[in-house]
Amino acid sequence: MRFATVDLGKGATVTVTAGLTSDSPDGLQQAQIRATRTPVGVPPLVVGDQGAFASLASGSERTKFEQLKADSGYLKEPLATELANDAHHFTDGAVQLLKFHGSYQQDNRENRQKGKDKDWQMMLRLRSPGGRIPASLFLAMDDLADRLGNGTLRATTRQAFQMHGVRKGNLKEVIGTIVRSMGSTLAACGDINRNVMAPAAPFETGAYPAARRLADDIADLLAPTAAEGSYLDLWVDGELSYRIKPSAPVKKVRKRQLEGGVFSGDVNEPLYGSTYLPRKFKVAVTVPGDNSVDLLTQDIGLVAFAYPNGKLRGCNVYVGGGMGRTHNKEETFARTADPLGYVAAEHVLDLVQAIAAVQRDHGDRQQRRHSRMKYLIHGRGIAWFKTELTGRYFQHPLKALQKEPTNKLLDYLGWHRQGQSTWFVGLPVLSGRVSGAFKAGLRQMVDTYQLEIRLTPNQDLLLCNIGTSQKASVRAALAALGIDNPGETSLLARHALACPALPLCGLAVTEAERGLPAILERLESQLRQLQIERSILVRVTGCPNGCARPYMAELGLVGSGPNQYQLWLGGTPNLSRLAEPYLERLNLDALETTLEPLLRGWGEAGGRGSFGDHINSLGREAVLALLPKE
Repeated sequence: MRFATVDLGKGATVTVTAGLTSDSPDGLQQAQIRATRTPVGVPPLVVGDQGAFASLASGSERTKFEQLKADSGYLKEPLATELANDAHHFTDGAVQLLKFHGSYQQDNRENRQKGKDKDWQMMLRLRSPGGRIPASLFLAMDDLADRLGNGTLRATTRQAFQMHGVRKGNLKEVIGTIVRSMGSTLAACGDINRNVMAPAAPFETGAYPAARRLADDIADLLAPTAAEGSYLDLWVDGELSYRIKPSAPVKKVRKRQLEGGVFSGDVNEPLYGSTYLPRKFKVAVTVPGDNSVDLLTQDIGLVAFAYPNGKLRGCNVYVGGGMGRTHNKEETFARTADPLGYVAAEHVLDLVQAIAAVQRDHGDRQQRRHSRMKYLIHGRGIAWFKTELTGRYFQHPLKALQKEPTNKLLDYLGWHRQGQSTWFVGLPVLSGRVSGAFKAGLRQMVDTYQLEIRLTPNQDLLLCNIGTSQKASVRAALAALGIDNPGETSLLARHALACPALPLCGLAVTEAERGLPAILERLESQLRQLQIERSILVRVTGCPNGCARPYMAELGLVGSGPNQYQLWLGGTPNLSRLAEPYLERLNLDALETTLEPLLRGWGEAGGRGSFGDHINSLGREAVLALLPKE
């Protein structure tokens, strides 16, 4: 697994690697250095001051966007003023602030007509750490989607529901209803910490309960302070009873946001300051052996270890992952996280906010496509990052990583025992789209049995807290929806992901969600013809921003034009290694003929290893020789 490449001159490189390789029995390991070829599309690592960016620490002049944040009154204006007018859409300044409140302005591109106004509508996204959706919140979302949305809900790859089709005039009612139903959309988007991920399974054993609590605590720890007031002012008329209510440990650590290097200098917004972070910031927590959260794609990835009594013992920490990139901009690239070290439980929260503060101060604030923390760590090196972190922001020990078992991509589909007298059932939901008869049946089950929903990073859905006496009734209700065995899916659908793409995403250049079923059907047919019975991890996005994390897939299709995709190959089934780009413009009509030599070779090799490992073992030149020339 490539983390960063150092150019040693004369064509020689060294790559820092870590864990989860097919021949690594201990899963995520401490960093090791080995000579290797330079990964495609990744610039050589620059270390030290040469990698410094135009940042707060460098005293660079504010860009127009950074000034917008600073002048907004903690993310309030001009959004508040425009929310009250009769226009059908927001202007650009308000749109940028709206993201921090959990909403994007979109238009239905299929309804565009020359000379007419666009079909403006809003997408909004929940803040739901670990994917937890109480019954009351789901019922409210379901009703809102029917009354004021497009009639569907969508589970995202970060374990939150998205709602589409909300008109500007209805936005306050929608968000206000969500808040009053004990939900929130605060910081679900924008230059701030996003939804915190954790294993969705409500297991009550091992480190699972500690990981869920930690995800909740991190979400509250990294929530904005002054901007929360703006949020409540806009959407629930300033009703303070809906403020986030952090745990006692979080309250204690949040007080330290006013101290040392963590303090932004702004007493009203002590962690973030008035310009917040340079870009989005993503955190995930998991337990040893469970890589359902795609740990290495996060800005901060935490692996939680627990004592036998379930109490948190400490965490392995990984930093600097991220998927987003831009076509034809080689300075942008996907990156897996570096191992930072192991931290004791009593210092985990301090470390998390300290890492966020380093990114706040040193992240690039001039070039937004280069502003994620992965570029800071790639540019200045993990050694610099650790020295800066422990020198100015975090004063506690960082020890060597604890040993971890081999990781798996767990999905929790089917029936599982939750507790002594409770069960949960995992339901496959391709691309996370909840609609039609399935949505209606789901509502009836949740309403009747007051079931909690948990959303998975694989865009699936868990029905939780099912009593033993209710199990037969829930099973019958699922069967009535055509779900007789929720633990079974088609070969490729089980772990396939796709982003929404067309027609609502303004960045999409081709299909993803709507095209995924046909893509999977075609690939499964081809595998049957080749008598291959093993699965392949497939992910599809409509643009290179990477919302469905395609760069970790064994077979990733990344939109590059109408009906055209970049072809990425070589990831792993347990999400441990980046794929590499092999074709810039694969016409989807040529999918089978393009993949035929690779799939046939995999089958003839016995298919014992994964498809991604087969690609990796062939080597880049051999793979290119089997692909059509562009």
